[in-house]
Amino acid sequence: MNYHDYYAKADRPVETCVVGTGGFGQSFLAQAQRVPLMNARIAVDLTAESAAEGLKAAGVDPRRIRICDSARDAKAAWDNGDFIAVEDLALVSDIPFDVIVEATGQPQAAARHGLIAVEAEKHLALVTKELDSVVGPGLKALAAERSRIVTTVDGDQPSLLIGLATWAEVMGFHIVAAGKSSEYDFVFDSASRRLISNERSAENVDLESHWTLGDREVGEILAARDRAIAGFPQRAVPDLCELMVVANATGLQPDRFDLHAPLARISEVPTIFSHRSDGGILSGDRRLDVFHCLRKPDEISFAGGVFVVIRCDDAKSWDMLGQKGHIVSRTGANAMVFLPRHLLGLEAATSVLDAAIHQTSGYGADYRPHFDLIAVATEDLPAGTILSMGGHHHTISGVTAELRPGGPLTANAPAPFYLAADCRLTAPVLKGQEIRMSDLDLQDQSALMRLRRDQDARFFGHRS
Repeated sequence: MNYHDYYAKADRPVETCVVGTGGFGQSFLAQAQRVPLMNARIAVDLTAESAAEGLKAAGVDPRRIRICDSARDAKAAWDNGDFIAVEDLALVSDIPFDVIVEATGQPQAAARHGLIAVEAEKHLALVTKELDSVVGPGLKALAAERSRIVTTVDGDQPSLLIGLATWAEVMGFHIVAAGKSSEYDFVFDSASRRLISNERSAENVDLESHWTLGDREVGEILAARDRAIAGFPQRAVPDLCELMVVANATGLQPDRFDLHAPLARISEVPTIFSHRSDGGILSGDRRLDVFHCLRKPDEISFAGGVFVVIRCDDAKSWDMLGQKGHIVSRTGANAMVFLPRHLLGLEAATSVLDAAIHQTSGYGADYRPHFDLIAVATEDLPAGTILSMGGHHHTISGVTAELRPGGPLTANAPAPFYLAADCRLTAPVLKGQEIRMSDLDLQDQSALMRLRRDQDARFFGHRS
């Protein structure tokens, strides 16, 4: 496809407002200064000053940035062609821009911003997967009633994987598995026996003897690798969150609720993510999962990319493709097609342009809450515990996440992970137990709860 032709009907640049100038928002602002069909003149952050710093870091001339503390000042700055920095999206919601890029990563704040977007009749590019995992389908449906688009965003794995998986289906490929690599590689130096992942390291790691899959049974070598990296985290809430978004958009489903998450070399992926009858670990087709990319320092990274494992129905063609370097499983039953990249805000413009120019959403037409991302205690949690969310990956101490079939939030229902975030427990929860809605002291009138009640009514006919 020629992208110049695809976007040729645009008669002016798409105007955007970025909410949250952290890693994703910052990279979006920077690239937006270079995209001919898009402008990003408005930044919103916790303070107007931090929003202004985000614009400066993106290369905007400081003399053109106006820190505004009222809607009137913001509108005057807009009319003057200036860049605008504010601390509240409501101050700029009446300005005639097209798309809000929500990238705060904070579910409660993002819920408020989502409602502002709907009420102001703006399109919404939803980077905040924490919100998406709780109310994404309902928010998309609510915006559609105003003829506005809510979309996932290229540059993050959910959008890229939805694209790759649906492309495979349109091409007539039979999907065995689909997924992504985790955010951080496991890099092993065989000479020193040192293993590094996400600034954590270990010495004298026994991986050299488990490096090559060869003819070994997959379960055996994966178990050996698990033992070798026992000191490293092997499940990550963001991975589960992102794959839940894909499940809700595509109907693909996890093979197990906490994912297999094997440690694997790139060449092993189609062998490991095969049916058990083909020597793999999966119990069926159309399964979602994540793998931790195991490599040596001089080997290529999967770079947080996405993949599909497809069945080699035409053995002759795949034999030819295997000779050209495509990755085929050791039995020849399956092959992997992959995109070894995700470029954060640097490639998000395609989703923004699609929403504004073509009125299309990256989720597709049938985005439904097939699954919930729920909270499970990893230690005994006494009543009164505050489930504080923090850190780069927005985790909760003493709590992990798992996927469950979607359903309405009755009192006994497991609580969505990012709905439970920052709530107080009203009852003790034992290690290994799901945190229930009745265990939480909830902000019933919050924007997040309002959106979730609306979603439950839309998709499950449940009203509370």
